[in-house]
Amino acid sequence: MIHLDCDYMQGAHPEVLQALIDTNLESVPGYGCDHFTKRAKEKIKVACEAPNATVHLLVGGTQTNATVIDGVLAHHEGVLSAESGHINVHESGAIEATGHKVLTLPQYDGKVKAEDVKNYIDNFYADDTYEHMVAPGMLYISNPTEYGTVYTLEELKSLSEVCRDANIPLYMDGARLGYALAVDGYDVTLKDIATLCDIFYIGGTKVGALFGEAVVVTKENLLPHFFPLIKQHGALLAKGRLLGVQFDALFTNDLYKRIGEHAVSLAMKIKNAFQTIGYQPFIDSPTNQQFFHLPNSIVDQIATFATFEYWGPRGEESSTIRMVTSWATTTQEVDELVTKIISL
Repeated sequence: MIHLDCDYMQGAHPEVLQALIDTNLESVPGYGCDHFTKRAKEKIKVACEAPNATVHLLVGGTQTNATVIDGVLAHHEGVLSAESGHINVHESGAIEATGHKVLTLPQYDGKVKAEDVKNYIDNFYADDTYEHMVAPGMLYISNPTEYGTVYTLEELKSLSEVCRDANIPLYMDGARLGYALAVDGYDVTLKDIATLCDIFYIGGTKVGALFGEAVVVTKENLLPHFFPLIKQHGALLAKGRLLGVQFDALFTNDLYKRIGEHAVSLAMKIKNAFQTIGYQPFIDSPTNQQFFHLPNSIVDQIATFATFEYWGPRGEESSTIRMVTSWATTTQEVDELVTKIISL
């Protein structure tokens, strides 16, 4: 049985785990004041070509989104997001629990368009009663999106321009950022993201770490007192070294890049197998998440040799499923899976 439910079913990449073992008995200060964390932060700034950025390591994606958004927004402000955005759909109201509203925009295969962002902001302030309403205080995007799609460089430039004209921060959720950066021919780099986004995070939980996300703040004075906010939101580890060691390992010897490339290459094999037997992707994702709408008879056959997630409720006659590869997915597993898919 090959497990393709999500990209965090296993523990940590062996190189990350080995780094934790090798440093386990070293005694260091807590709360991220250790040399592992300091080294990891410097490596991330180098990778982003953003020497003046500030880097913070938090424990998980939902905590990161809730902490960042709460830290950026004023009391009367909300966050713009695609209808399909993770903060709007799958975070159990974590943003609303901080007292901020998620302001939804139309989604196009998971992405938002710059013109929709501009129109929302323009129309908001054109209303004479706008002070009675929740103001758009920042824009949230995810890359890759919840549908595995990625923003092009031109799309990011357009979003960044709209946000800067409106004087609101652009925030990128990079829970699976490693898989976007690994897309064949992708025209966006970490440097581009650091240049165009005011704040973003580099996901670890879904890209080879046991847990953890690295928040990169590129806009000066955007989050001047972020440390106490991290603690207030339960996103701070006393044993901060556990995050530092992991991100130090992920940004050593191109491990983060290698993990992304490995998972994406295997996902493309799965995608090609379904296309070979005549099933086009439900959404044309170039990353490690692959979506297919299939007859239930085919879905049930696949379930005998692979695990996956239903994307929405199971239908009466057909259903949409999602298969996700990761660092732990092996070439042998996928080759066997492909053989079985082609024989359906």
